[in-house]
Amino acid sequence: MIAIIDYDAGNIKSVEKALILLGEEPVITRDRETILKADKVILPGVGAFGDAMHNLRKYGLDKVIHEVVKRQIPLLGICLGLQLLFERSDETPGVEGLGVLKGEILRIPEHHRCSDPLIGVHGRAEKYLSAAAAGGYVIQRTAHDAAAHLANGEE
Repeated sequence: MIAIIDYDAGNIKSVEKALILLGEEPVITRDRETILKADKVILPGVGAFGDAMHNLRKYGLDKVIHEVVKRQIPLLGICLGLQLLFERSDETPGVEGLGVLKGEILRIPEHHRCSDPLIGVHGRAEKYLSAAAAGGYVIQRTAHDAAAHLANGEE
């Protein structure tokens, strides 16, 4: 069973439909025990970093996600969900992320941006990924010009 974490900030129905199409049995939940019994866990997300972290804490899901990581249950962050796994984001200064991944989400400097954002892979991945990776900016390229900067400086 794949648990999709529901914290009122996610594209959960799209993720659920995609998993069903692939023959999986997803469960949308914020229940601790259901999440910890899952074979895999997905943290989707749409919205603002600070609001999303507030919701995760409000529902106690920050602690559950740390337990998922501790138990080595496979965890996938999608969009904002991936960003929340990092220590912080410059979108919301002063708000701590989950800190599962060491590093921060930063706005891509103007000189490293592509003229049009990559949403999905449309046969132009090399151009976008090389631009996003310049200067150690890796992991995610979005319409919001944000990327993860790893704490260890790896590209």
